[in-house]
Amino acid sequence: MKVSLNWLREFVEIPATVPELVELLTLAGVEVEEVIQLGVAIPNVVVAQIKESAQHPNADRLSVCQVDDGSGALRQIVCGAKNYKAGDKVPLALPGAVLPGNFTIKIGKLRGVESHGMLCSGKELGVSADAEGLLILPGDARVGKPITEVFPGDTVLDLEVTPNRPDLLSHIGIAREIAVLTRRPLTLPPPPVLSLGFGSEVIDVEPKECPLYSVLALTNVRVGPSPEWLRRRLEAVGLRAINNVVDITNLVMLETGQPLHAFDADKLDGDIRVRMASGGEEFLALDGKTYQLAPQHLVIADSRRPIALGGVMGGEDSGVTATTTNVLLESARFDAANIRRTARTLGMTSDSSYRFERGVDPAGVLPASQRAASLIAEIAGGTPGELRVGLAEDSQSGFDPVSMLHEEIGTVFTHTVRLRPARCAALLGVRIPDERIAAILTGFGLRHAEGGWEVPSYRQDLTREADLIEEISRVIGMDAVPARMHARFVPASASDREYDRAMELRRAFAAAGLHEARSLALVPPQPLGLGATQVDPANLLRVKNPMIDDQVVLRPNLLHGLLKAVGDNFRAGAKSVRLFEIGRVYSRQQPEEFSHAGVVLCGPASSRTWRAGESRDADLFDLKGLLAAALGAETNFEPESNSALALSLLVKVASRPVGFAGQLWPADARALDATAAVLFAELDLSALDTAGGAKKFREIPRFPSTARDIALLAPLTLPHEKIVTTLTGAHEPLLESIELFDVFTDPAGAHIPADQKSLAYSLTYRAPDRTLAADEVNAAHARLKERLKSTLGVTLRE
Repeated sequence: MKVSLNWLREFVEIPATVPELVELLTLAGVEVEEVIQLGVAIPNVVVAQIKESAQHPNADRLSVCQVDDGSGALRQIVCGAKNYKAGDKVPLALPGAVLPGNFTIKIGKLRGVESHGMLCSGKELGVSADAEGLLILPGDARVGKPITEVFPGDTVLDLEVTPNRPDLLSHIGIAREIAVLTRRPLTLPPPPVLSLGFGSEVIDVEPKECPLYSVLALTNVRVGPSPEWLRRRLEAVGLRAINNVVDITNLVMLETGQPLHAFDADKLDGDIRVRMASGGEEFLALDGKTYQLAPQHLVIADSRRPIALGGVMGGEDSGVTATTTNVLLESARFDAANIRRTARTLGMTSDSSYRFERGVDPAGVLPASQRAASLIAEIAGGTPGELRVGLAEDSQSGFDPVSMLHEEIGTVFTHTVRLRPARCAALLGVRIPDERIAAILTGFGLRHAEGGWEVPSYRQDLTREADLIEEISRVIGMDAVPARMHARFVPASASDREYDRAMELRRAFAAAGLHEARSLALVPPQPLGLGATQVDPANLLRVKNPMIDDQVVLRPNLLHGLLKAVGDNFRAGAKSVRLFEIGRVYSRQQPEEFSHAGVVLCGPASSRTWRAGESRDADLFDLKGLLAAALGAETNFEPESNSALALSLLVKVASRPVGFAGQLWPADARALDATAAVLFAELDLSALDTAGGAKKFREIPRFPSTARDIALLAPLTLPHEKIVTTLTGAHEPLLESIELFDVFTDPAGAHIPADQKSLAYSLTYRAPDRTLAADEVNAAHARLKERLKSTLGVTLRE
């Protein structure tokens, strides 16, 4: 919604500066998206008329013009434009003028010919983006007139109006808001005094989607260009001037918020009728397009065809043109939901539909029609005639024709809302004097009555006591409410814990050198990594109306996006890819949305340096180490069978499954153009929250540790985890940690049997309260070695 400050000043006194007004509206909940400066405020630029134009003697692309600037003598100007002719009126920058960009005009010579100024384009004056030629001014522009009078300055505010405040979609609505916020009086246009007749025949209104419909006849209308003030007012807020009748309907809409439409009465066939469209019926709209209508579309029709799409757009073959002499002026109220649905299904939007789909003032329908009729009589010479009205069955829009046409209508109040001062003070935290409350609500148009405040018809958003208190708080400002508490403890919720867990993982993965990725939630019907996760295709959530073939399914896992990123990076020349993503995945199984974390590694395990040279490629052990570092000491892994993967592991935390890890088959990795093994893992954050316990802290040891080594021969099939579990299961109080530092196998069997492996462990011992003696360390070490032999049947290498 664009509002002109020059227009607003006719209704209310606005703050002295634009920043003050912007801050006032913003703090009151009316967001100002943009401040637009219009017009020209450049001294020494005047309207000039080109009298003669001749070819420059020394330049093919220049002309020498003799122009009249109103001073009584012709002025010689060298010009490079070609879009003018003798007799045209154009802007002339006189010597001393300073154009935008700090460009000062001086008397000078161009290719040997003296030039006493510069003829200007619209871009050079800042009034348009056209720089191709001179700005041709209207033929009635007075020669010598300052350009600031031709393009008077104005400031336009582009406002973001919330859907619940349709009353702000007009200059009067914004002026009323400013009047209350600044405690200034509001000046509204006087009600028109027209000699109207009330038609004996009513308009046939069939559907309930049109509670009130009216047409006002005007005869002997002279259609032509609008006066300058009217054109300037519309153009300031972004509307193109068409003709005086259409421009007046737009002016009244922008002024009052009530959309209007004008029909050429001589182009209609029979009486106007409001009905629903027939299936397959065609409608030629003002935008030049033909639309296929459906039975849910509301139309205004004559006896032969639709002449307007109710509340959205008029028809091209019934619109007002230069030959129109008799006009039917439509003003109506339509169902907001129907207008919104019609505009969306047909892809049609207009300034009228924008207002109707938010709701117009029921009491403003006929006054807006009379306001427009008064202006048409004044500007276009029309004679107002008969007013005809139609109501839908069970319509709530009742009225008295006599008072409506011949008396001052005043504000219409629709309902009463209770307001208790004590409740207002309790909600705001500060007591507002009763006089101040009354002034605020009265300023917004409410009226005090027994039992509360009567609400005007243009404020249908005020339905509860809290709504009235909100209006009061907007005016007094939230900074007037004293702060009584600087902070309050709030216990962590499940959402807080989920967020904290995700951030912990982000920090851990980033610390390990991974980069966070963001991928689309919509994936192809067969996403990458589907087999790796063993997701049942029947559980995939499909989009009913996909936009493209590659965005058909809501992703069942994070692997598709990560594996696709691997391929894209390697094809772009990357040598190593280390990515992670935390996001939502989807399934038909309840609760349908899950939070997952995914990791993918491919390429060298570390960067190449001048000291280390080429490094090895990352393998499954690198991935296990990364996950263990991120998930904690209670992380362990178990092999699982998955034919879709070369290697597959089940990831557990505190003995609870939380995800999986694996490696793609080499053929699948090559399909991604990867130059090394592709390793990945995916974790279920909800399972991780269930498995993860509270963090345990221990104090820094105060006494030294000592270490002993164990070397043993074990079957190739004996996992390292089994050996560690056997040692920790002894519950030896002095054992602090276990570290595997050597693994040796000999497939040829020359040094050790081919079916066995040699493992070497370093065991660290420490006591929390004393320095250990060698004897007690040796005794504990001996007990652990004996346990290994008896439990696992390994052979110790002494």
